[in-house]
Amino acid sequence: MSKKVVLGFSGGLDTTYCVKYLTEEKGYEVHSVIVNTGGFSDEELKQIEKHALKLGVKSHKTVNAVKSYYDSIIKFLIFGNVLKNNTYPLSVSAERLSQALHIADHAKELKADAVAHGSTGAGNDQVRFDMTFHIMIPGVEIITPIRDLKLSREEEIAYLESKGVEMNFAKAMYSINKGLWGTSVGGKETLSSKGMLPEEAWPTQVTKTASEEVKLGFEKGELKQVNDEVFHHPSDAIQYLQAIAGPYGIGRDIHVGDTIIGIKGRVGFEAAAPMVILKAHHALEKHVLTKWQLNWKDQLAQFYGNWLHEGQILDPVMRDIEAFLENSQRNVTGDVFVQLNPYRFQVIGIESKFDLMNSKFGKYGEMNTGFTGQDVRGFSRIFGNQTMMYHLVKTDNENR
Repeated sequence: MSKKVVLGFSGGLDTTYCVKYLTEEKGYEVHSVIVNTGGFSDEELKQIEKHALKLGVKSHKTVNAVKSYYDSIIKFLIFGNVLKNNTYPLSVSAERLSQALHIADHAKELKADAVAHGSTGAGNDQVRFDMTFHIMIPGVEIITPIRDLKLSREEEIAYLESKGVEMNFAKAMYSINKGLWGTSVGGKETLSSKGMLPEEAWPTQVTKTASEEVKLGFEKGELKQVNDEVFHHPSDAIQYLQAIAGPYGIGRDIHVGDTIIGIKGRVGFEAAAPMVILKAHHALEKHVLTKWQLNWKDQLAQFYGNWLHEGQILDPVMRDIEAFLENSQRNVTGDVFVQLNPYRFQVIGIESKFDLMNSKFGKYGEMNTGFTGQDVRGFSRIFGNQTMMYHLVKTDNENR
């Protein structure tokens, strides 16, 4: 009897190779599962299922994880204004963890002998998947054909062509990962330290040229309204904003980062909605939070983003930080106004009942109304008192 293996399947080149290799070369009974963390239409999901079945899988399952992905991960990336290396919104880093958890659940359901993924041996995903599987389904064999065989994309294409597999191999020259929190794009241009992806490699083409203003409505840190559209769940608001901002080419960039395994890597990404939301949310926070709330949020969020990037979403310290981040959002309610233009955007300002930039307390650089000049004179003396003592003692000892 054939061994049963659950394969995380996206329908791309790597996982297509895995199906043919595992069924025809290794004799496994392959059960594919795609975890939709956003970015796939219903029609695309149907085509992926059709593709999997045509390749020879025993069964195929589609998991709709968009809302749970937001609730368990994306929400906290927004609360923390998380950008890896001040650039990357953790588009793939975050979704891989959600996918790994659902794949592990499916392996449990089917009582599979093994679980497989299409990660290479040079990136972060292999660690994220392997570590999650070791924690969630200990003892289940992990199979990684692309990593173990050290295959190039050209070798994968040649193998699949020899098997009569039909797919768009020209498009397959670029590795594209779609998700609610952005889309990553890898290709020959990102394999070296210099090079930009060509226009045709970006999944969303630039079709908008006229400037446009959008209003983003936040409630306790979560995006609930875009212009006049109100949404029951923030994931729907994110997708709605992406449809507006994506055609401007906003959020395109190349991220250079340190991988979990210690090498440097480059990857292209487009994340119009995430970049606009993060900057808008941060602008609102700067108006409604105190300086020490902002300070500690920045420190904890940087650790949270780095630890999540390295696959450690199951570490209990992450729940502790999430509790802090969620509590910090109780006054992060209001509207943020953003101007969209081709390839760029600008935050115009905010309106909030919790705005601490309030004329009742004074106008920066102009006048004070909540205190007097004498108050400031005394405060300035006391605030620098110990430092003054230090310098006086230092000078006395130097002059002896």
